[in-house]
Amino acid sequence: MNPEYPSSSTTSSDLNSPYFGSNADDLSQPDYDESVSGKSGIKRAGASLRTELGNLKSDLDTLLGRATNLSDAELRQEYSRLMSKFSSLRAAAKGVATQAGQQLNRGMDATSGYVREKPLQSVAVATGVGMVLGMLLHRR
Repeated sequence: MNPEYPSSSTTSSDLNSPYFGSNADDLSQPDYDESVSGKSGIKRAGASLRTELGNLKSDLDTLLGRATNLSDAELRQEYSRLMSKFSSLRAAAKGVATQAGQQLNRGMDATSGYVREKPLQSVAVATGVGMVLGMLLHRR
């Protein structure tokens, strides 16, 4: 099952509001499913995180441009909203990193299992790869 990742909780209507992010109650955060597996799932989650970080940067840029026009209460509200978004992204990034580490461990286990089952073929493959790399590097 592949989860869907919403883009950003900031909409164009937020940017057209009297002050940036007046819709602070709508803190819908990305839903990063812990069951994402496989390379494609991690790639999708990584792409979604990049998009969310870009949106957060855009939100910060907009806030900086409008900060002089906002009251202290509005600034505190925007700070709280942006920090909430940042915390959500940080937790999602940790989840993606954990999943990537788990996938790497599964790959290492599969490789070591193959080497244990077929040691001579493994040595032959390693020798062949080493020779090809040696010839490629020797040319340069």
